[in-house]
Amino acid sequence: MANKVEFELGGRTMVIETGRLAKQANGAVTVRYVDSMVVCTVCAGTEPRLTLDFFPLTVEYREKSYAAGKIPGGFFKREGRPSEKETISARCIDRPIRPLFPDDFQCETQVIAYVISHDQKNDTDVLAMTGAGAALAISDVPFAKTVAGVRVGRIDGQFVINPTIDTLEDSDLTITMAGSADSVAMVEGGGNEVSEADVVAALQFGHEHIKIIIEKIEELRQACGKEKFEYTAVSIDDALKAKVTEMVGERFAEHNRIAEKDERRDAKKKLKLEILEALEEEHPEDTKDIKKIIHDIDSQSMRDMILNENVRIDGRGPDDIREITCDVGFLPRAHGSAVFTRGQTQALVAATLGTKFDEQRLDELEGESTKSYMLHYNFPPFSTGEARPIRGTSRREIGHGVLAERALRPIIPSETAFPYTLRIVSDIMESNGSSSMASVCGGSLAMMDAGVPIKTAVAGIAMGLIKEGEKVVVLTDILGDEDHFGDMDFKITGTTEGITAIQMDIKIAGLDIATMETALGKARNARLSILESMNATISTHRDNLSEYAPRIITIKINPAKIGEVIGPGGKMIRRIVEETGAKIDINDDGTVLISSVEAAAGLAAKERVEAIVEEAEIGRVYPGVVRRVAAFGVFVEILPGTDGLVHVSELGSGERVNNVEDSYKIGDKFDVKVINIDSEGKIRLSERVMHGFEPTPNDRPARGGSRGGPRRPRR
Repeated sequence: MANKVEFELGGRTMVIETGRLAKQANGAVTVRYVDSMVVCTVCAGTEPRLTLDFFPLTVEYREKSYAAGKIPGGFFKREGRPSEKETISARCIDRPIRPLFPDDFQCETQVIAYVISHDQKNDTDVLAMTGAGAALAISDVPFAKTVAGVRVGRIDGQFVINPTIDTLEDSDLTITMAGSADSVAMVEGGGNEVSEADVVAALQFGHEHIKIIIEKIEELRQACGKEKFEYTAVSIDDALKAKVTEMVGERFAEHNRIAEKDERRDAKKKLKLEILEALEEEHPEDTKDIKKIIHDIDSQSMRDMILNENVRIDGRGPDDIREITCDVGFLPRAHGSAVFTRGQTQALVAATLGTKFDEQRLDELEGESTKSYMLHYNFPPFSTGEARPIRGTSRREIGHGVLAERALRPIIPSETAFPYTLRIVSDIMESNGSSSMASVCGGSLAMMDAGVPIKTAVAGIAMGLIKEGEKVVVLTDILGDEDHFGDMDFKITGTTEGITAIQMDIKIAGLDIATMETALGKARNARLSILESMNATISTHRDNLSEYAPRIITIKINPAKIGEVIGPGGKMIRRIVEETGAKIDINDDGTVLISSVEAAAGLAAKERVEAIVEEAEIGRVYPGVVRRVAAFGVFVEILPGTDGLVHVSELGSGERVNNVEDSYKIGDKFDVKVINIDSEGKIRLSERVMHGFEPTPNDRPARGGSRGGPRRPRR
């Protein structure tokens, strides 16, 4: 039997329904918002995966082409690997729900969201976040709280809930968020240098609407929700826990005061091996449990030191930033490059300039589009001193790249001001916390080194949290261990004027907005300090582009002349490209982009295009070439593809020419002057006036035209 709840959200109707699709799943719902619709399911086993040392949760978000009435491109004509949008959406579902499963629940769990209808106006990622929360709420899978998701925009100074796709371009602040009725669990978004107060207000606005959705999901759960199933809890023997704790003693408290990462890691590794070897004979099957006990003791030791002493494992205080160094121009042949180092986190970032031909083409449910600015993030295993296989780009790498790309987008110059395709690549050389924020700083420096006319620098910082009961400590510039053992990873990027991007993940059930406000304030102070270090290295973009970067010349032509530049079957434009070595791209509005590495090639192509589209002017002198001879005069080409008639009365240098065909041959060259252009565009030329004579009276219509005109029959 189908059950549903229906309510208004942002002036549009949302319907959450269960009992119609995917009834064999532990929980399944459809969420409809106008004509956009997703189906979300959750399935879980009841037996724990005892061999794993992590919670086996997988989340998938997939967009079906039929949802928008499209057939997939490519040879196979079916959906392939997840797109960047699908990967990011899956991560946004995973992050708020993962901390809400019971700590002792280790059963295989999978959440899947399918986009089955898309109206091209209402985005489906936030519907999937809400659908996942609703499916878990009504299912029999153990889950702590009901969660939902929304998107907040600000258009013309007013907050808007779930703004439509076409209005997002007008929004100066866009935040995707998820949470429960009493706290926020996930934040992802950015703004055009907005203030911390504006971000807090947006979070409060979004959370109020999350409460509305959760209230309706709870109604659905009361009507048809299943009783949560009992599962085999993963537990550790108390006697073993006491034995390992006694063997560890205070040694983790000592090791966590070693400031250098490798030395600290080696000391902990030695202690772990010592305990495993000592207990191997007595507890041969408990290796995983022993490692878990050691991990928890290590975590609690670090947390206690921060909460009770305000001292971090590398000796810093809660608000201290690690030492920063910046280098630019590091790569000799890259168009722009930078090495940004903060403590033991280091990013090598390169900026590459391309032409319109280098734009990324996107085919999404919303339609086809192009992308002229990209940032790609790579996290090789050597950055953490590991040896492991590289198997394609990971979800984490995609997520960090999108965050850094969003952080720098507000300062990217418009296509009109800077008609280049821009690709930034961040390769992480070392990692000990917040390599995505190092990518933002390095990307800003690399663009300045490349001569990209950005208006200001952008920096980023990662904030952490240690929270136990009433004790709360917010950490600035967190280390890898502080991220791993801590409760929050809150990344904030921006300029001196305001915030450009934020992303928050937490490992606890939720976070109050007051704590987030504190973190935002501390992050601003840290960001300004980092910007000072960056500006001391390079404070504005270079005046000139790299000698290896392409040169782009932009000219505007009459759209009616586009066909002449292209030529029949593209013959003319191909000839120009082959002869000059430049690349040419023409927009429908008549904008012509000419690109070349060598400046001379671009200028030569520009001259060729301008010559084709140039229009004759009365009174101007042109070097002419005879293209056709007739009894009444000759047709002379004065511009590429543009001919005019020199009537017999205007030929010669003084004496009247009696026999035109005997006096002039095709290919003859001489200067002519435009003496008339009629309303039909037919051009009348004169040779005589070049020798001091006045043109003959225009008592007869000019013959011919820009393409030669009809030939007068001979008698």
